[in-house]
Amino acid sequence: MLRATWRALSSLRAQAAAQSPGSALRSGGSASLPSARCGLQPPSLLHAARAYAVGKPDLGSKKNGAWEKELTLFHIPFLYLTAQHSQDDEPPPSTLIKEYKSIIPSMEKVDDVVKRILSLEMADQKEKLKIKQEQLMSKIAENPEDSRTLEARVVALTVRIRNYEEHMQKHRKDKAHKRHLLMSIDQRNKMLKLLRQTNYDVFERTCKELGVEYVLPPLHFHKVHRRFLAKKALCIRVFQEVQKLKKQKRDLKAAAMAAKKQNKQRVPENPSQAVPEMTKEN
Repeated sequence: MLRATWRALSSLRAQAAAQSPGSALRSGGSASLPSARCGLQPPSLLHAARAYAVGKPDLGSKKNGAWEKELTLFHIPFLYLTAQHSQDDEPPPSTLIKEYKSIIPSMEKVDDVVKRILSLEMADQKEKLKIKQEQLMSKIAENPEDSRTLEARVVALTVRIRNYEEHMQKHRKDKAHKRHLLMSIDQRNKMLKLLRQTNYDVFERTCKELGVEYVLPPLHFHKVHRRFLAKKALCIRVFQEVQKLKKQKRDLKAAAMAAKKQNKQRVPENPSQAVPEMTKEN
């Protein structure tokens, strides 16, 4: 994305140089924008960023169509940072970044547009994860500044795991992130086990605040292979089929016995008793 932005800026500089050849000849050097000489962004990009922060296009300098074309040209990453995740511990987007709070003492007097640009809504994913980690640390750890304790490392791994899970929901075929996710989960399990052995009260508070359920591992762990699972499934299926056949045989045998009993009840035991009955009917 940064490369695309840099290419767009380079193309704008080339267009500006082509439109004003006289100034470039008078200067006797390569043509460049005044904002580029001072290390600033071009006015078009600043207008687009300010228009997005306000919530409407800058109609004073450009038309609506030109503003939309400019956004697609620069691929401004602000559009991808407005999505909010539905989590209970998600910080509000209006939260100001801690670094800017210390740099600018009187933030109340600053313009609303500047506040929005310096807020968490316009920040990158690294800043968001950092603020989430600080919020969880203030709930769990006694000293939030100490990042070497077990509970602090568990919090950091939990934030990283949740970030990996959100990424895997969007990109399900990313095997590298899946491997890092599984490694982080194993590492957190080891730290939780050690924390449970050393400080059980902190362990309970950490699991409660993070919403993590710790399950005790089995005493004897046997690694199950795919061939063993297939063989076991086949044996279970064969056993079920044999049981079905046995049940069918039992049902047929019971039906035959019932039919035999009915035939015995119909046929009389003494054949001489059947003759008077026939004469009476005649």
